[in-house]
Amino acid sequence: MQKNYTNLFSKGRIGSLELKNRVVMTAMGTGFANQDGTPSERIVKYYEERAKGGVGLIVTEVTRVNDDHGVAGTGQLAVTKDEHIEPLRKFVDIIHQYGTKLFLQLHHPGRQNATALIGGQPVVAPSAIPCGVMQQETRELRTEEVEGLVKDFVNGARIAKAAGVDGIELHGAHGYLINQFLSPYTNKRSDKYGGSFENRLRFLEEIILGIREECGDYPLMVRLTVDEFLPNGEGIQLAEGVRMVQHLEKLGIDAIDVSSGIYETMNTIVEPTSYPQGWRTHLSQAVKSAVSIPVVAANVIRKPEFAEELLASGTIDFIGIGRGLLADPEWVKKIEEGRECDIRNCISCLHCFESIFAGELECAVNPRMGRELKFDNLQKDGGGRTVAIIGAGPAGMESARVLAMRGFKPVIFEKEAQVGGQLLLANKPPQKEKIDWLIEYLDYQMKELGVEVRLNTEATLEFLKELDPYAVFIATGADAFIPGIKGAESENVYTTTDILNGKAALKDKRVAVIGSGMTGLETAELLAEQGNKVTVFEMASKIGPGAYFQNLIDVTTKLAKLSVDMHAGHKLQEITAEKIIIEKVTAQEVIECAVDAVVLSLGVKPNNAIVGTIKENFTNVKVIGDVNAPRKIAQAIREGYTEAYLLEVKELVTN
Repeated sequence: MQKNYTNLFSKGRIGSLELKNRVVMTAMGTGFANQDGTPSERIVKYYEERAKGGVGLIVTEVTRVNDDHGVAGTGQLAVTKDEHIEPLRKFVDIIHQYGTKLFLQLHHPGRQNATALIGGQPVVAPSAIPCGVMQQETRELRTEEVEGLVKDFVNGARIAKAAGVDGIELHGAHGYLINQFLSPYTNKRSDKYGGSFENRLRFLEEIILGIREECGDYPLMVRLTVDEFLPNGEGIQLAEGVRMVQHLEKLGIDAIDVSSGIYETMNTIVEPTSYPQGWRTHLSQAVKSAVSIPVVAANVIRKPEFAEELLASGTIDFIGIGRGLLADPEWVKKIEEGRECDIRNCISCLHCFESIFAGELECAVNPRMGRELKFDNLQKDGGGRTVAIIGAGPAGMESARVLAMRGFKPVIFEKEAQVGGQLLLANKPPQKEKIDWLIEYLDYQMKELGVEVRLNTEATLEFLKELDPYAVFIATGADAFIPGIKGAESENVYTTTDILNGKAALKDKRVAVIGSGMTGLETAELLAEQGNKVTVFEMASKIGPGAYFQNLIDVTTKLAKLSVDMHAGHKLQEITAEKIIIEKVTAQEVIECAVDAVVLSLGVKPNNAIVGTIKENFTNVKVIGDVNAPRKIAQAIREGYTEAYLLEVKELVTN
């Protein structure tokens, strides 16, 4: 370690369990388990990579305790029957090889679930109040059913202990069943499990006492939403959350994992990129000052220096890292070895959550995440063969990184003066600075691996033939699409690229942004912050078609504060020097709006003009990233990695 991370690498205790450092991998769903709830080879390998990377404690993803109405997803871990013990024991033994400890997170989704996952029956909850996000038919649990669920949690802990699992985390956060009982927002019961503060805590209290009776002195941690961040003073607020933690300490839990939010306030559970490191510090501070048990907390912790500062300040006892360990499973190891510059930091883009809601976890910046089994044997067989890469965007640089690790000699041609490609536009809107971390990481990899990057250099056929490459990777990206609308070529019309790259600077203007994808909305935010009066028009029936809902909520909330007007169902027909002509799609009514400037955000088209020529002159050609099909960072990096990893090595044929 070159820098001082004394606190981060000091030993710590949770109950009777000693941990080798202060880094806890917090629970995140993957969908990688076997259908019967046992650990698959894939999920074991995924967790093993994080243990090998130096984490002190891993808390598994949500593990179900009830097979009837407690299933939260396909490919979910389970501890519902004794048949789970032996497969779980093998999983634990693998994690223990690296000196890492393992907790199971016991869970029931309650109302935050889909009826399709539980055979079409209504989801269950303390009260028949549907989740505002899931909007599923919801029924209230009978008193005897609640008592049965207490036994389910206790049984899950028994199975975990029998399998050699080091401890338990009860998921009492994020709006799931235990949280639903705790909160006056979701618990309107009139029996012993509802009403007063003590009654709302009874369900969790009985689970804790039951586990203690069944398992004895067995490490037990509770993850708790101490503030639901609901408007109008509804639900659990911080003062009551702290009071709950104090009560749980008296019951004898060994640690508290501080969290926040429910599905209706999702952006306080897992944050979009605009949220800074440490924004939740006040939550853990309030808890830490009120109890003496160890405090674990996730807090958008990305940088090791910041983690060390939090520990040194006494704000928390253990650093909770979630998405950061998806992005780089060796986060801890690299810090310990003084390789902080080599860390691939999470950029908070939320592709992981978008992907898990679609069925299976992925990471935008780490294409190997979840594919550790498939991509577990990188061949160093490049033999110094030259590979030409056209474009130094994320796809091009990721492919160069992998090719260099394989022993090829990548040469990147980049027509611009710096590397980054579309990332150099993505980092320009307000609060998108985390994109810089990805640019810096990839640039660092190019330098460390000795990749030749020719900036300000067009990849001409002459240059390529002179290089005589074994393969050519085309990663030329995409350009802004300009539609054939009357007036689209006028002097007062710009693309989002023009605004984001600084080619056009607008101030104190009336600006119409046409198109409300994330690029359009983020550009509108930038323009509004620069003092323009901005109006967004979208042809589709709603703002942000295709955008992931958390990112959409984040940016539209900021746009509302900036007084940006947004209109869905409006189609651009014509642009003049002083106005735009818009058709209201549903009403078939044409209106005119006075504007000084128009910014088009109508997608991009692949910059594929050279693809045909390259394929005519070279036999081993790979097309990756936006030039293949315009998409996002995740797909660009994934294609760059995969094509470079799988590039077949053949004997060169000379003419």
